[in-house]
Amino acid sequence: MNILVANLGSTSFKYRLFRMDQDGGEVLAHGGYERVTDHAIAIDDAIATLQRDGIIQSTDDIDAVGFKTVLGKDLSGCVIADQSVIDALDGFADVAPAHNPPYANGIRQFAKALPNAKLVALFETAFYQWTSPASAHYAIPKSWRDIGIRRYGFHGASHKFIAERSAELMDRPDVAETTRRLYLDGQQAPDAAPLRVVSCHLGGSSSVTGILNGVAIGTSMGFSPQSGLPQNNRVGDLDSGAIPYAMKKLGISVDEAARQLTKESGLQGLSGVSNDLRDIAAAANDGNQDAHLALDALAHSIRHWIGAFMIELGGIDALVFTAGIGENNTAIRATVCNGLENFGLHLDAEKNTATRATEATISRDNSPAKIFVIPANEELVLAREVFRKLS
Repeated sequence: MNILVANLGSTSFKYRLFRMDQDGGEVLAHGGYERVTDHAIAIDDAIATLQRDGIIQSTDDIDAVGFKTVLGKDLSGCVIADQSVIDALDGFADVAPAHNPPYANGIRQFAKALPNAKLVALFETAFYQWTSPASAHYAIPKSWRDIGIRRYGFHGASHKFIAERSAELMDRPDVAETTRRLYLDGQQAPDAAPLRVVSCHLGGSSSVTGILNGVAIGTSMGFSPQSGLPQNNRVGDLDSGAIPYAMKKLGISVDEAARQLTKESGLQGLSGVSNDLRDIAAAANDGNQDAHLALDALAHSIRHWIGAFMIELGGIDALVFTAGIGENNTAIRATVCNGLENFGLHLDAEKNTATRATEATISRDNSPAKIFVIPANEELVLAREVFRKLS
């Protein structure tokens, strides 16, 4: 089965074409476009390029298109991308304005460009469908809950991949199989010793998720992708009372407050230097105290959520770092793991320093709990889930 994975941004379009079967899959082609003003043109050009390069002979050679949709109103899971998905994306367009409109538009455009292909959406919220009501709900009026305000969680495809792969590395095929079939069968915890994993997806957008036997029990992100850890230029967690206070004192509107919290905050706001952790680290090395603050605040927030999930899980068997920062920033990993020996997490400094953008165990050989670096592969997760859904 040939599955095209579509990654749609407000001004970008990237794709990977997979050939999938029961034994796995391989990438046949990939490409991307930046500064996109018309997604229909970019999509048509991508399909034409695949034909011109001989990857496909006709549009009928693409059996399915998978979309890593973010947040749907009253809808989650791995589902056929029909009008109900478009309606769900439109229903929460104000909550995820950078993500939902491009995906809704992209689904419409692919339906026209590939009329015979199956369209499948895997919502980022899908991995959190089985979290407890206590972990999912805010202490807000019922009328607010009734309009859909709750903790949804994001980066679901990334954390699901970590759940599968960490189970394999921990020699727990029972848990790996549970996670693989999660969206088809629902939660099915194996009757065996618990496998307790904390997954740290650290990049331009970051989150920490607690995973028990391959199933998420909670996550740092909440109602929108703006919450949780400090993001690249998004605020992360913030006391709700700060917003009306800032509006009064600074004389700004609610729209301007929202813009500043999503464009000028996070690591950008703390450091005053950049939203790129590499630039911030360089500034910190040059003695910039605000840059030091940004690094410290990020590590503090990561540790806060790791600690929270270790309590909820009743301990920890594996701590995993993934995504751009998690895979490459050895200093952040070292800072996060500092002093966690009493919890069974013993970082091997030499292994940590030597590991960048590759899968590795970076804990000491005698560490009771393992520390892994596992490169993110959200596109492969999506291709797998589309194949499972249609099979």
